[in-house]
Amino acid sequence: MVKLGKKIAKYRVVIVVVAVLLLIPSMLGYLKTRVNYDILYYLPNDIETMVGQDILKDEFGKGAFAMEVVEGMSAKDVTDVKNKIAGVDGVADVIGYDSAKESVLPASVLPDDFKKVFKNGDATLMAIFFDDTTSADGTMDAITEIRRITGKQCYLSGMSAVVTDTKALSEKETPIYVLIAVILCCIILAIFMDSFLLPILFMISIGMAIVYNLGSNYFLGEISYITKALSAVLQLGVTMDYSIFLWHSYQENQLRFPDDKERAMGHAISNTFSSVVGSSITTVAGFIALCFMSFTLGADLGIVMAKGVVFGVISCVTVLPAMILIFDKAIKRTTHRSVMPNMNKIGSFITDHYKVFVTAFLIILVPALYGYTHSSVYYNLDTTLPKDLASIQANEQLEKNFDMNSTHMVLADANLPAKDAKAMLNEMSAVKGVKFALGLDSIIGSSVPKSMLPDSIQSALSSDKWQLMLISSEYKVASDEVNDQITELNKIVKKYDRSAMLIGEGPCTKDLITITDKDFQVVSAVSIIAIFLIIALVFKSFSLPILLVSVIEFAIFINLGIPYYTGGVMPFIASIVIGTIQLGATVDYAILMTTRYKKERNLGRTKHDAIQTALTTSIPSVIVSALGFFAATFGVGLYSNIDMISQLCVLMARGAIISMFVVILILPSMLMVFDKVVCATTIGMRRNGKKTKDDGLAKANA
Repeated sequence: MVKLGKKIAKYRVVIVVVAVLLLIPSMLGYLKTRVNYDILYYLPNDIETMVGQDILKDEFGKGAFAMEVVEGMSAKDVTDVKNKIAGVDGVADVIGYDSAKESVLPASVLPDDFKKVFKNGDATLMAIFFDDTTSADGTMDAITEIRRITGKQCYLSGMSAVVTDTKALSEKETPIYVLIAVILCCIILAIFMDSFLLPILFMISIGMAIVYNLGSNYFLGEISYITKALSAVLQLGVTMDYSIFLWHSYQENQLRFPDDKERAMGHAISNTFSSVVGSSITTVAGFIALCFMSFTLGADLGIVMAKGVVFGVISCVTVLPAMILIFDKAIKRTTHRSVMPNMNKIGSFITDHYKVFVTAFLIILVPALYGYTHSSVYYNLDTTLPKDLASIQANEQLEKNFDMNSTHMVLADANLPAKDAKAMLNEMSAVKGVKFALGLDSIIGSSVPKSMLPDSIQSALSSDKWQLMLISSEYKVASDEVNDQITELNKIVKKYDRSAMLIGEGPCTKDLITITDKDFQVVSAVSIIAIFLIIALVFKSFSLPILLVSVIEFAIFINLGIPYYTGGVMPFIASIVIGTIQLGATVDYAILMTTRYKKERNLGRTKHDAIQTALTTSIPSVIVSALGFFAATFGVGLYSNIDMISQLCVLMARGAIISMFVVILILPSMLMVFDKVVCATTIGMRRNGKKTKDDGLAKANA
């Protein structure tokens, strides 16, 4: 690596030129990468609700579903609006009150229930089916066009409308996320580093790695909007340490080789690569653990971020050293004294009072664990979006005028006898919270043949193999009430037709709750085991992985337990993603301190002196690293209007600070308590444990 480092230093101009040129295909890849804004898309393909969605698309030519509320219009104007919507590209069918009136049936023959579904005073309701899925480009384009051609008296609700608004909001905010993160990181680094120019070089180097990572997402086909919004700031936060390591190593090697910058940088690259690879493996392991989720949003974020860490390492040992050498004179001109104070007194105080901090650990652990296991989460994402979005206002109008909050669909056998279909619809209508259950057999009476209905309704609600029924619920998606309702509806549906399926946003979200609860346990176990094994191999120890993982898990308990005591509600994915990321990214703080502790013990230092030295020398690096992670995420958390992104960033920022305090205060205290155990269970340290015992006997005899 020293030879490679020297070549990187020698050909620094070429490396920077190549790095800049690589930004061109990376930007093209970034612009060409499709972004998916539908969270439910990431549910497993083999569950019944997702199979039903595929049948709906294949058999009926329908994917997404929406409701249009029209207020204060005459019947003629409502019909004109319906016809305009039906003519929009991407719209498959539109069903309204006048759909049945298109038949030869007089309006008086239509059941009263059917009239109530679509009419309430001066408000009229239409059900709109789209050709493609909820977050397909064609569907979102159709939503935009429908809004354009309809007036202010029309309100378009439904998941596709929410997704369309989320896309617009995310595209507007994402560039600002990066800007906020960069500015705050530059401020932190400018204060705590010894040069004002260095933070800018760090940001350029990391920025290039981010662009390379985002560009390579093209080969994944598409990424989630959550991944797109978080990946840049998260990559900045978790890879910033690598740049700091390189700079500090370069400074040390300049003392060794004062007259040879290239040689000093060559050794710095070699040293940094060794340190950073070990550090980055735990971070990558944390992200890879997300790939074990059945809910594949985890794999989406995990793969992208694991790539980002790799790109960050490569950029740190190639692009950044080249730029530091090129701008060497400018860096020297912008040098200033570091504001970081001497940590000897702090290190001595913590080591001397370790029993206080161990006691604090035991006292805080119980409420932290209780809060962690009892914190509330939400699954209905649209309830946390800004209230001024068109889709949110439309949902409110739908609730106000028709007392509707969610809509389910039933796919039943097309050959189901009309008598059974009617009975099924009647039973479903009687379920608590159901506003109506609508199918072909509810539009017409039992004495009227289906052939009397217009083709538009027949094609919208039936195919060769399946018939479609719509169920309106007054309960909100993801609520306990709607989940109980869905369970009851499923029992009714299966009683009449074992092959029938209940699908839609509500049933999909109910599956999401079940699946992510299981995913949380799996991902937590995988990340802990993976990082435990990595630490065990690095330190050749059985006890150190237990101590280090336990300390960071304690920080995670505190972080994710706080919302319970503050009355906050987290997005459902927070407990999975934050736990894994906080463990993988901040365990490096503990590894840094423990590495120095082990080194000092092997040099013959007593446990007190070894831990105090490790603590004193590690505190500045841990503080700068944690503040950098905090800066990269906290500002985004405050700014974002998308609650999921905002809360994830706030949790990551808070987690970095909590991990910082826990590593500085609790880890050295634990090492003081378990030093003998560590020495006895760590290869190469057993003599230290024996020496400690002998020293103690010698002091007693004296």
